[in-house]
Amino acid sequence: MKTTFPALRLPAWTAGLLWAAASLSAQPTPLAHAHAHNDYEHKRPLFDALDHGFCSIEADIWLVDGQLLVAHDRWGVKKERTLQALYLDPLRERIRQNHGRLYPGGPPCTLLIDVKSDAEATYAVLRHVLQQYADLFTAFTPTNTVTNALTAILTGNRATSVLAAEPLRYAAIDGRLPDLDLNPSPRLVPLVSDNWTKYFKWRGLGPLPDAERQKLEQIVQRAHRQGRLVRFWAAPDNPVGWKALQDAGVDILNADDLAGLQKFLLGKAP
Repeated sequence: MKTTFPALRLPAWTAGLLWAAASLSAQPTPLAHAHAHNDYEHKRPLFDALDHGFCSIEADIWLVDGQLLVAHDRWGVKKERTLQALYLDPLRERIRQNHGRLYPGGPPCTLLIDVKSDAEATYAVLRHVLQQYADLFTAFTPTNTVTNALTAILTGNRATSVLAAEPLRYAAIDGRLPDLDLNPSPRLVPLVSDNWTKYFKWRGLGPLPDAERQKLEQIVQRAHRQGRLVRFWAAPDNPVGWKALQDAGVDILNADDLAGLQKFLLGKAP
């Protein structure tokens, strides 16, 4: 006679713990130097970048009827694709699951917010939104920085003078290379980014010429002496380009090819 046994049924809380443990163990190695350029254009905004371990993620925003909507162009906005729904709410949930970090035990990460609409009007709304997520974001004062799971950095149309005058804020500014001449506080401008094609002729074919390599190294060293990180957009988006920038000390590597940059940084690229 065949003996049958009842199906094993775990208590709900036990099943939940097992699911959470499996979820956390499946998370990728966090890549502190990886930036998901125009992240919102991927099939699964935010989540594709997280699945590849990226620690810097970019979202373009437009102020439309009082809402911060995520899209590259004004004609592409959709009312349901708010900054909160697409990024801030899922980021908060993940950080809570990971006990205060975007990745378990991982480094602080960056949300680069590219402001496409009017700088001051957009920031007036964004300021209020970031205050509602203050539990996630690094806080800045004129004399102190309290690092949190995420640091919001504004690029594109930046209300720099407005942020500089605030006694407490939850965002910083993405500077440009000419800002190295002005040397603003690194608490206001912790990152400088610029268009690679404005300063360099090399497009990733053959080795980076010595003169351009030296120029790049000098830019990076100057920024580092001022306490800033460096990023370029429109640089060659392939292993040859990433290697040249990495060798020169560039801190944040831009990529549209998430899987490619992940393999490169993990030493798995051909």
